[in-house]
Amino acid sequence: MVFLVIDDKEYLEHAPGNWPEGPHRLEAIWTALTQTGVREALVFDSPRPATPEDLALVHTKAHIEGVRRISEQGGGYLTLDTVITPRSYEIALLAAGGTMKAVDAVIDGEACRAAALVRPPGHHATASEGMGFCLFNNVAVAAAHALSRRKLEKVLIVDWDLHHGNGTESLFYASRRVLFFSCHESPAYPGTGWITDVGEGEGEGYTINVPMPSGSGDLDYHDAFKRVLLPAATAYRPDMILVSCGLDAHHLDPLGHLELSSAGYGVLTELLCSLADTVSGGRLVFVLEGGYDPIGLGWGMASVLNVASGRGGPLDEPNPYTHPRSETHRSALARDRLSSVIATQEAYWPL
Repeated sequence: MVFLVIDDKEYLEHAPGNWPEGPHRLEAIWTALTQTGVREALVFDSPRPATPEDLALVHTKAHIEGVRRISEQGGGYLTLDTVITPRSYEIALLAAGGTMKAVDAVIDGEACRAAALVRPPGHHATASEGMGFCLFNNVAVAAAHALSRRKLEKVLIVDWDLHHGNGTESLFYASRRVLFFSCHESPAYPGTGWITDVGEGEGEGYTINVPMPSGSGDLDYHDAFKRVLLPAATAYRPDMILVSCGLDAHHLDPLGHLELSSAGYGVLTELLCSLADTVSGGRLVFVLEGGYDPIGLGWGMASVLNVASGRGGPLDEPNPYTHPRSETHRSALARDRLSSVIATQEAYWPL
């Protein structure tokens, strides 16, 4: 079983400076994969750059040209929270292209599953603007590529980043060819992802938001996946599953207030691997999004890839924080919100 990882040192060259989203994030993942021995179970390959035509599958020409122009003029701020450097446009093309390459490898049977360890991240980027450290929406470009060019019929995007994937949601909000599931902290940046946001037009019912309150942990997320995602996705039967794999819901992360553990991410991965084997012929691709604590990001990704590659089970970081894995720790507010999600989504899915 070949597990392919798209990765490249060129991703380090998008360097915004003293910023939460920086090259140190990939270095933390590389360190953890080596320390845990997970690296030995992976096959690595380099990305190919996306073209402007690839990006135009989901982005406006004005947005693509705007990022290119700022980058070629020496860089600057795209928004107050999103920095462009002289090489950012080129590296962002590699991020989108690397994600597309991972998807193609799985579709073509060159790998059973894959991961794209790319940056800058992408899930906040809408058709016409970047934000939240994101320039182009890597997972959305890859999903649109799979649907329009590789002739897949349906794609499931699972976003477990701390922050709601507002860009991805907006790009497929009116489409039934993408089922978008997001489990995220709320309230939190960017202030979107409400339970009642379920899609529109022919896409009504194909957006599922599970807004988690502060303090939610492993068991709360596992419940959401088991009670909402798995039955909905089993009924939907996508041809491929893409994961916006942010690791900032980790209890160590400085930008959030959730309590997931590295091992908890591994359990979520086990659920997704089993789902993929059941409904999508095993086609499953993980795409790096957020995650800003070196230990949480590195060991969280090591846990995900240890499970997804078939090497072993969930892993936990050194000196793990045990509270979120306690059998008695469940957030009462998270239970209430999950009940509201189920009540809303029962109109569309057999939950």
